[in-house]
Amino acid sequence: MEYLHTMVRVSDLEKSLDFYCKKLGLVEVRRKESEKGRFTLVFLAAPQDVDKVKESTSPLVELTYNWDPEDYQGGRNFGHLAYRVDDIYETCERLKSGGVTINRPPRDGHMAFVRSPDNISIELLQKGDALPPKEPWASMQNTGSW
Repeated sequence: MEYLHTMVRVSDLEKSLDFYCKKLGLVEVRRKESEKGRFTLVFLAAPQDVDKVKESTSPLVELTYNWDPEDYQGGRNFGHLAYRVDDIYETCERLKSGGVTINRPPRDGHMAFVRSPDNISIELLQKGDALPPKEPWASMQNTGSW
């Protein structure tokens, strides 16, 4: 068995690509548009997985954009996507500077949660050992649900 991808429906493709690519740092590796099916599929990979994806087509996140508007609710019932990052504080600062709410700050230097424009929960985990607690993160409270 081989993990291929996780599909997430998005309501605004440009806003979602801004979040996943420009803010979170994923890379678009493939795109498929279906006029007949009235949808666009965009496949994203973590930067360190791009070469792996060229060989095996996994692991990926598939953004599915249906051209006809639909109301997607929940997000939390989906669970979450998880990414390992080199520096959780730098990643959270970059996201925050880009206007992303840090729902669960990395108070422990190990874990944080943010949400995509479609309310999908994204877990960020520090690579290796937890970093020493650092302000402003150590005293920052949760915001909303994660």
